[in-house]
Amino acid sequence: MTSTTLAPARRRLPLELIGGWEVGLLIFMVLLYLAGVFINPKFFGQTDAISAILRDTARYGVMAAGMTFVIINKDLDLSVGSTFGLVATIFSLAFSTSYYDLGIVPSLVAAILVGLGVGLINGFFITVLRVPSFITTLTMLFIGRGFVLGLTGGKTVSYSEKAATAPWFFQIGETNAFGFNNQILIFVLVTVVGMIVLAKTRWGYETYATGGNELAATYAGIPTRRVRMRAYVLSALAATLAGLMSVAQDKGITSQYGQGAELIVIAAVIVGGASILGGRGRLIGGALGAVLVTLIDKVLREGIPMTRTVKVGDVEMQVQGMAQLPPGAVPAFLGLILLISVLIEPWIIRRNVFPRLWARLRGRPLPPVIEVGGVAIEGAQTKGSSASDRSMRARGPIGHFLARRDAAAIILAVVLWCIGLYLRPDFWGSLDNTFNLMLSFTEVGLLAIGMTYVIANGDIDLSVGSVLALSAATCAFLMKQMGFDPWQAVFIALIAGAAAGVVNALLTVSFGLPAFVATLGMFYMARGIGAWLTAGRQLSSFPEAFNLIGRKLIDALAYFGIAPARGTLLYDIAAALSVQTIFMVVVAVLAGIVLAKTPFGQMVYATGGNRRAADYAGINTARVRALSLVFSALCAAFAGVIYVAFLRSFNPSAGQLRELDAIAAVIIGGGSIFGGYGTVLGALAGAAVIALIRSLLSLQLILGNGQSFVMPQHWVNVFIGLILVVAVVGDIWFRQGDLAGSIRRRLSRKSGPAPETAHI
Repeated sequence: MTSTTLAPARRRLPLELIGGWEVGLLIFMVLLYLAGVFINPKFFGQTDAISAILRDTARYGVMAAGMTFVIINKDLDLSVGSTFGLVATIFSLAFSTSYYDLGIVPSLVAAILVGLGVGLINGFFITVLRVPSFITTLTMLFIGRGFVLGLTGGKTVSYSEKAATAPWFFQIGETNAFGFNNQILIFVLVTVVGMIVLAKTRWGYETYATGGNELAATYAGIPTRRVRMRAYVLSALAATLAGLMSVAQDKGITSQYGQGAELIVIAAVIVGGASILGGRGRLIGGALGAVLVTLIDKVLREGIPMTRTVKVGDVEMQVQGMAQLPPGAVPAFLGLILLISVLIEPWIIRRNVFPRLWARLRGRPLPPVIEVGGVAIEGAQTKGSSASDRSMRARGPIGHFLARRDAAAIILAVVLWCIGLYLRPDFWGSLDNTFNLMLSFTEVGLLAIGMTYVIANGDIDLSVGSVLALSAATCAFLMKQMGFDPWQAVFIALIAGAAAGVVNALLTVSFGLPAFVATLGMFYMARGIGAWLTAGRQLSSFPEAFNLIGRKLIDALAYFGIAPARGTLLYDIAAALSVQTIFMVVVAVLAGIVLAKTPFGQMVYATGGNRRAADYAGINTARVRALSLVFSALCAAFAGVIYVAFLRSFNPSAGQLRELDAIAAVIIGGGSIFGGYGTVLGALAGAAVIALIRSLLSLQLILGNGQSFVMPQHWVNVFIGLILVVAVVGDIWFRQGDLAGSIRRRLSRKSGPAPETAHI
């Protein structure tokens, strides 16, 4: 009998730290840099160019390290940019001699505690209160941005002289003896430590397991709630470190600090190979993605050197200049990069496109396509049995009304109006104030009507504010710069808005992206294209026939020569109403009838309540979702045209924060963030609540000493964000979870009679 000795299997190097994707990124970056040298040799041909790119990358790379943990967990953190800005603001206000003039250590402690608090709040709302991550972090983005603007008052805070008293900290932003910025060292250190933690420790294994299949990870004994909480804390601390690195370099802040950083960070992590579906990604990929995105940003912003010939009298002179992209082009390109990067995962990597192509060329068996779908990525479903039971048990018209999900919003709108009347009876009930309220209500109301369909479907549309800006820019540009007839300009503007909705629908339905990811990309692309069209300028002086869309009804009637006599009831009514409000009411009535009384409306509710069951019932859920997203964009386009007509001008900031208002209006009005519920009446009531709160918070109050007080507008967005969070938590725990009923039943069991003891 002979014995054979098997040769030990050949071991391959571990691929957890780095893989083929990262090698491909390095090759692509080299080629892109060479293109930059060819396009702009004055910048990219210098030896300091690489150091400058890595210095600018360092802060985004540090934030990408934290974001990698979040995305692998199958979550998203949209608040890193505002956390970056808020931490920098807290440190600057504490350290600056113009404010609190604290020492460097107390200032650092205050900033770190704020950053840690943001991470804990995000984690608590997402893991304990079960608020969707994009809602929580989107709200925190707006709240943080409101705090930054409110605390700085829109001003610049500088402390370059006092920085000399703490050289050990501010040296972080300086160039060292080796000729490169110290921030690069921090970036490399964070990346190396993060790579080891993610690839070689228990924390990393738990992160991959949670993102790959949270339910299976829970069954395996992994504390998935703690894992997700930890990721948000790490993300916030990374943003905190990046904010402190930035103030160490700039020795001051502006009110725009950190704005838009979340797009660059998310794009960097996705470009780096992480999967938006969770369970996949490497930290080195996120770091390289940050370098790549920063390099693309540099190539786009630096421009192309050019020489122009200028003739002054009879003398011709050669003038050196730079051909640069207009404002808005860079955010539009970055939004496009984000969408393309997200599509690579499900359509290239998971389908094994390149390995299958290589196997086909060699005549080998094709490797299998990785299955996408199943329970692991099944979204949350609406649980509305408690609300339905209350509605069925209701007695009488008042009982039936109070059992409606939108009843609270209607009652709250009435109460808020009465509060305004109590605070300023001399002003609140006047026709002018009523007209102004209706104007602010119309814009939010139109957005909320379209958003109702999307949310009832179980989707979300984060792009409505940007689509509003895109259609407004298109309309203004065509009338002012191209000389188009107003109604031709309006038609093309509506087509532009609808086209944005079609893109959202294609990405969400046809390509299978989560709606919040697809519309997040459009959020940046649409606003960037709008700013690109107008070159970031304000446009005005439009034909009066167009401006009538945003005027009072009496002005439109007078324009056509059919105005009622002054002093009559018809005149007063026409003076209180606006053309745009009438248009919104018509749209609301039609949309409400379709949603409540037609088969399509029932399909919307069925799709949002349980998409898989709706598919089995024969409903074309893809068509229903696509039409809803297009309708939402079309409503935003109408709002954009009305915006231009009312203000008689276009401002590139049009529609900012309106997506938050629209989502809050629908949720306050009885919609469910998980789908299956929502009414147009409730959305309009929620929009009225938002408009009334904004008006109350900006109301000029007369104090007892005769002075007046008006809350700065920066703080209004903080209150709206808080209202959205409260509304979503109330929907999850009170409307769907019937928390109040559970408490009542538990109390009734405790207070009930004790069982009698049998005696033998």
